[in-house]
Amino acid sequence: MTDARSTAWDTYSQSKPQRRKTNAEGETTWFNWTQYPDHGPRADVLQLNPGDSALDLGCGSGGNAAHLATLGMTSVGIDLSAKQLDKARERWPGVDGMELHQADALTYLGDTFTIFDAVYSVFGAAWFTDPGLLLPVVGANLKPGGVFAFSQRPPVEGCYGCQASYIPRGPEEDPAVVKRWDYEPDVWALILKEHGFVDVSASVLAPPPGSRRTGTLFVRGIQGG
Repeated sequence: MTDARSTAWDTYSQSKPQRRKTNAEGETTWFNWTQYPDHGPRADVLQLNPGDSALDLGCGSGGNAAHLATLGMTSVGIDLSAKQLDKARERWPGVDGMELHQADALTYLGDTFTIFDAVYSVFGAAWFTDPGLLLPVVGANLKPGGVFAFSQRPPVEGCYGCQASYIPRGPEEDPAVVKRWDYEPDVWALILKEHGFVDVSASVLAPPPGSRRTGTLFVRGIQGG
C-alpha cells in the first residue's frame, strides 16, 4: 500500500504501548470510547446482540473489536496501518469472530457488500475522513435502525472543519501530515441528520476526576433508512 497515511499511522503505532492485560474491573477485554482508562460509556451504546455484526473504522490494535467478538458478535476491524494490525494479531490471537483488514475506510465501505448492525470509530477513521464522503457510505452499509457512533478529541475553539495533524517520523524526515475533521457537537448533530441519521446525540463527555481537562467528543445516530 502506497498511501502516505498508512506510513504515518505505522509511525504512530510505534509510540503506543499494547493495551493492558486487564482493566480496573479485572476484565481481559473491554470497550473504551475515551482517551482515559476505565472511563466513559461501554459497548452497550451500540445496541448489539450476539450474532450481530459490527465494523470498527480505524481499529488500531484491536481492543474494542476483540471485545465485541468475545461477546458473540461478528467483529470486523479495518485500519490503514499494517503495524497496528500486527499488534492486534499479537495481542488477540485466536479470537473467534474477529476479522482484521488493512484498508481505507472509504475504499472498504465502497467495496463491501456487507450490511452491518453497527458501525463505529474510536479516535479512528471518522475523525480523519471527510464526513461528506464517509457518511453516505456508512449509511449504505448500515441496516435501518443500526447505530453509527464515534468518539474523538473535541475541537479547539475556533478551529473547525478540515485541520492538519502532524505525526513525527524519523529525525531526518519531515513529519507526516494527515487531515482531520473537527466540529462542535451541535454541528456534528446537524451533519448526521443531513445524511439521514435520526435520534442523533452529540456531546463532550467530561474527563474523569483529576487534573485533566480535555473531554471526549461522542456522537451517536441511528440509521433512519
